[in-house]
Amino acid sequence: MKDFFTIIGGMGTEATETFIHILNERTHANKDQDYLNYILVNHATVPDRTDYILDHTKPNPFEPLAEDIKQQSKLAPDFFAIPCNTAHYFLAQLQALTTIPILNMPQETIKAIKGYAPNARKVGLIATKGTLEDGIYDQEIIDAGYELFKPTREVADETMSLIYDDIKEKNVVDGELYHHILSEMVDGFHCDIVVLGCTELSVAQQRAGDHSYPVIDAQTVLADRSIELAMKNRQKSKHV
Repeated sequence: MKDFFTIIGGMGTEATETFIHILNERTHANKDQDYLNYILVNHATVPDRTDYILDHTKPNPFEPLAEDIKQQSKLAPDFFAIPCNTAHYFLAQLQALTTIPILNMPQETIKAIKGYAPNARKVGLIATKGTLEDGIYDQEIIDAGYELFKPTREVADETMSLIYDDIKEKNVVDGELYHHILSEMVDGFHCDIVVLGCTELSVAQQRAGDHSYPVIDAQTVLADRSIELAMKNRQKSKHV
């Protein structure tokens, strides 16, 4: 297969399924051959990223992720996409293992804010406690000139419950809870836009997106960037 990319997924599987749905849905296609070529690695048994970030005595997700990158690099994809925000804690280490570019989801998401909310100044972030702790979004937001707002402990706990107790454990979305979390960030902190910095929150947005709160979904941004790069590479191959 030529002109393909590799998706390192399974963190979690429902979130990865949502990513694939978004990717295919947003690809302009009129026939089978118009869709993108990609390999999906649904590595569901990768240890929990947040557990490790908050407690380094817990199983380390880096080794299985590193093995995926090394194995897939032998197939020479054009690039990698990792639809898991918290896994980007390991991005620099993973990139050091390969010459094939790995898309930086937090970076691409913050770059995309201008297209979603051109006048935004205050940017809220909801995510796992691992992502809130490791700061993978913090500097991106600050360097872009925005004011960063993180949730209160109570809202962070509610977000973790939505992610782990509802979506990961039961594959259900508590729409009322999701909307409450967004309300706390927008009405409470007066955020101009809220970054959905966890792919399970992308699942929540897909299933309970019937709200008017201004959000930017990192997983959708990653899908759009993957489509853009894949189509660019396909066009380049046609002219070689």
